Amino acid sequence: MDKAIEPSSVSRYARNLDDFKEADIVRRAVTHNGVLKSAADYESTAAMDPTFSVNVSDQHVSNQLRSGRCWVFAALNTMRTHVENNFNVPKDFELSQTYTFFWDKFEKSNYFLNNVIKTADQPLTSRKVSFLLETPQQDGGQWDMLCALIEKYGVAPKTAMPETYNSNMSAEINTALNTQLRHDAVILRKLVNDGQSEDIINAKRDDMMNEIYRMLVYAFGKPVEQFNFEYYDADKKYHIDQNLSPQVFFAKYVNIELDDYVSIINSPTSDKPFNKTYTVEMLGNVVGGREVKHYNLPIERLKELTIAQLQAGETVWFGSDVSMASDRKNGIMDTNLYHVDELMQTDMSLTKAERLDYGESVMNHAMVITGVDLVNGKPTKWKVENSWGEKVGTKGYFVMSDDWFSEFVYQVVINQKFLTDSEKAEQKVAPKLLDPWDPMGTLA
Repeated sequence: MDKAIEPSSVSRYARNLDDFKEADIVRRAVTHNGVLKSAADYESTAAMDPTFSVNVSDQHVSNQLRSGRCWVFAALNTMRTHVENNFNVPKDFELSQTYTFFWDKFEKSNYFLNNVIKTADQPLTSRKVSFLLETPQQDGGQWDMLCALIEKYGVAPKTAMPETYNSNMSAEINTALNTQLRHDAVILRKLVNDGQSEDIINAKRDDMMNEIYRMLVYAFGKPVEQFNFEYYDADKKYHIDQNLSPQVFFAKYVNIELDDYVSIINSPTSDKPFNKTYTVEMLGNVVGGREVKHYNLPIERLKELTIAQLQAGETVWFGSDVSMASDRKNGIMDTNLYHVDELMQTDMSLTKAERLDYGESVMNHAMVITGVDLVNGKPTKWKVENSWGEKVGTKGYFVMSDDWFSEFVYQVVINQKFLTDSEKAEQKVAPKLLDPWDPMGTLA
């Protein structure tokens, strides 16, 4: 039943404010400083000392600048650790984020056009079509999408395909691409609904992809096909490896089996029982490539697996909600960082499941866990390599409290050798298909 706000209610609310003795003090603080500064607990800063008993990597922190490529940066940062360990490259060595970014946008465009054709029989008002057209492509992604790209295109060192204006500042090319793709969607839906043949539709789609490729070359440069890998190692010794393709470079220098790594999520919602696998409809980039697949486990198991991989000397890609209880400047992620509920003298509590179910929190950023502080075998805080450059945190590294891990970490990527036999068997089971708008389909 609808109920309007009565003037008498407003008067009562104003009188009730007198019950809060600190109201004027809080009002002055919040109006002058804002909510978060007024609610900040700076004892949290002292507790998040950046010292860790297990420390896997201190590599130079990269910078995604004004782009949404965190998932690419995080994945390539885990892989460059392998190059650093095996070939003694300098700490500032990076893999080309632009090379991977180019192919992701190219493949996402084709993925979108395929979904346009699949849903052409549905009205524009259907939820799936509306969801599809809302964002034809974007910067974000998932671990399995990154694997699909590398399996098809390999990787390259940053020197072979460096940054451009559009890779650093992606808003303009995203706008142009999405306008073009919506234009193409109009044409494809009409062809399908006019009963045109599959050959005619595919020929038109091919013309569209030719245009997309041209747009991407204008924005990022032509993707490198062959290059020389030339560098001085950390001991100042010169090296050169000539005429490499990105596929050969990945096999030789990164040299990991992507199939060994699986996505482990923590989604404690009633619709996703633990020890089951899930995928998300219309989530992906490479048509015919690896599908997104999540294996859902309790949060304490995610921590155990992460610690095991760190202790084996390997960093961990993870996805979280970095917008929650996070201090970007000081590089701290801690649930005790701000006490907004105490400041406002109200109850704002939500469980992790409730945050997901009610749209309060989703995974929106990928980073790399490079260390952990263990006290009596239990984690107290975690070392995190971000991709926001070295001017934030401790030279770009953040400290994440263990409680923040519990509340706002949603995904870790783990080598399946650390799983138990029963977990390996459960992870291999065909996944349940989730709706396109499910929270676990959010792109980092």
